[in-house]
Amino acid sequence: MATTQSNSKPFGRTILFGTLTAAFYTGFFAYGDTIAAHFAQGSFWAAGPIATVFAVSYLHGEFASNLWSVLGISAIRKDARKTVEATKRPAQRPVLNA
Repeated sequence: MATTQSNSKPFGRTILFGTLTAAFYTGFFAYGDTIAAHFAQGSFWAAGPIATVFAVSYLHGEFASNLWSVLGISAIRKDARKTVEATKRPAQRPVLNA
């Protein structure tokens, strides 16, 4: 099943995820000592740093992806590449000069 791409640019999603990313970073830098003290308590708090890394990765990844889309930069798709078979060099054959 082929998916179709729309020409609309995700301005709203870019702003949303950019704001959430900035708020997340601001909160962690502003309350870093308190958050670190909770994470150091052990038990279920020990999963806090891992959850934080996943959350930051997701938010920043969504923001960056949407930003590239708004700027019009995209990856080259495999089906869009042109293969050049006509200019391919012939294979070398070994020759015995005896």
